Amino acid sequence: MNGSVRIGRVVGVPLRMHWSVPLLVVLFAYGLGRQTLPVIAPGRSAVVYAVAGVVGAALLTGSLLLHETAHAAIARRKQISVEDVTLWALGGMTRMGRPQTAAAAFAVAVSGPLTSLLIGGVALGAGFGLSELSGWAVPTVVLVWLGWANVFLGVFNLLPAVPLDGGRVVQALMWWRTGDRDRADLVASRGGQVMGGLMVAAGWFLVLRGAASGLWLAFIGLFIMVVAGAERRRATLQASLRGLRVSEAMSSPVVTGADWLTVQRFIDEVAVQTGHSAVALLDFEGRPSGLVQLRRLAAIPVAQRAELRVRDVATPLSQCAVAAPDDLLIEALEKPSLRTGMRILVVDAGHLVGIVTAKDVSRMMQRRTLSGRTGAG
Repeated sequence: MNGSVRIGRVVGVPLRMHWSVPLLVVLFAYGLGRQTLPVIAPGRSAVVYAVAGVVGAALLTGSLLLHETAHAAIARRKQISVEDVTLWALGGMTRMGRPQTAAAAFAVAVSGPLTSLLIGGVALGAGFGLSELSGWAVPTVVLVWLGWANVFLGVFNLLPAVPLDGGRVVQALMWWRTGDRDRADLVASRGGQVMGGLMVAAGWFLVLRGAASGLWLAFIGLFIMVVAGAERRRATLQASLRGLRVSEAMSSPVVTGADWLTVQRFIDEVAVQTGHSAVALLDFEGRPSGLVQLRRLAAIPVAQRAELRVRDVATPLSQCAVAAPDDLLIEALEKPSLRTGMRILVVDAGHLVGIVTAKDVSRMMQRRTLSGRTGAG
């Protein structure tokens, strides 16, 4: 996710934090320390309220992390690749590959809400237990607040709307019941769009009634609508390209350049003569070594272009999306990264034989639409 930084690892995968998380912690700490605690447990100093607010906000952030960690841990247990876990203002996001079975998809989806409900139950139990002890009012309020927040988080995430976990549960159940993954994806994404629209409408209704919290509900609903729409487009794409191999969509031959050239020579001999925005690189032995985007070359100061090798500013092959000609196209389309965009290098026996770009995918979809084919059986 743009605007996030890596802060460590969790269950063996990179953990990232979005810039909005510190803001979220401040808002939680302020609400707990300046509003909730003084009302329920009056008579304490401002310092006590402030410290308790920060501790409560930190515990809630940790709860969000455990929610996403559960997703990542179950995914890895089910042999699903996990790219990273990111915390942000709306909770968290775990980027992973597509589950291969409905059972695996269900287990991954339900693990997060169950973790939140478990944390909520434990916190509520501990809070109610402390309530019997005199002088423990502040810790009691913090634990009860944390418990109810996690219960709300678990229940809210079980709403049947993609990208919420409840929407993923619906996907998994429909996939298991019908055996048609594409249909399950489409139905769940449509449900997410409808649910998001209802939340936006409800949020604006609350705003008109004078409740500022309606803006937050409307924002969440809008986010759900946008993501569900993207999921629906992806489901349509996967249904259209089902059964196709990478070799059927790739462009060949590929425009390439030598990775040992200086940036200036590469610009003069390769870049100015190609109509592409990125060029694949080959090493001395003619094997693919990476991909360079021309905008990165343009950003290099002229004084450095005669000394810097183009491979030094390129994305190495290890960080590029790579597929074999016989790989399924819909599986290969899960590989592109933010660094290389929608470009997949097609490599066979160590040699570059083609490339798949967004234009290639669009052309293939148009061809299938004109032929009346929506999939291969």
